[in-house]
Amino acid sequence: MVHETPNPVHRDDLASGLLPRLDGPPVEWVVSDTPVAYPDAIAEMEARVAAIAEGRAPERVWLLEHPPLYTAGTSADSADLIDPERFPVFATGRGGEYTYHGPGQRVAYVMLDLKRRTPDVRRFVAGLERWVIDTLWTWHIRGERREDRVGVWVRRPEKPALADGSPAEDKIAAIGIRVRKWVTFHGISLNVEPDLTHFSGIVPCGITGYGVTSLYDLGLAPMMPEVDMVLRDRFEPIFGATARAER
Repeated sequence: MVHETPNPVHRDDLASGLLPRLDGPPVEWVVSDTPVAYPDAIAEMEARVAAIAEGRAPERVWLLEHPPLYTAGTSADSADLIDPERFPVFATGRGGEYTYHGPGQRVAYVMLDLKRRTPDVRRFVAGLERWVIDTLWTWHIRGERREDRVGVWVRRPEKPALADGSPAEDKIAAIGIRVRKWVTFHGISLNVEPDLTHFSGIVPCGITGYGVTSLYDLGLAPMMPEVDMVLRDRFEPIFGATARAER
């Protein structure tokens, strides 16, 4: 008897089923115009996630920038912190390893109640990737997933090939999340025009052999409000309607 192995489910196939039921308010859409200190952002996210889980507050997406800093996720290896004196380093409860945040990078903290959607963390991560990929395509940048690497990647054929002969690739967006009582927090960081040399103080996300890029590095120069507008437009078909709100 021949036993057939079922085809694995790829993340491309998971980025659906994340629209909410119709019995709740739209997702609050909040934009901070000035950099937010990392501890302040974490404290505010923690409070909001608790309120969402208890039914006291609507879901929220919070767009912001941070001052230059490194964060260490729950899987961070201390050996990947190459220059610990360069910027403040914060341990954080999100998944993943070391990453950099700073001016010119749009961070989106996504606080959604998966019980209103599909309580599936892998599906949620695939939805975040799809959100970034759809956003990049507005500028005709082909962002891609990799089954063995979380985040969104851009092929760079103009750069030297990798050691195995495959085309060079750079990471343009990182993803790191946490889920508590099926409410999500942390989220994505999209490189718009950060100082890419600041990534050299860490091994980004613990992945060697690949570079980091940005919209600016790829020859584009959208202003942050334009990026925010596109992010919102591409968010809604995947995760549902939004309503602008103030902090």
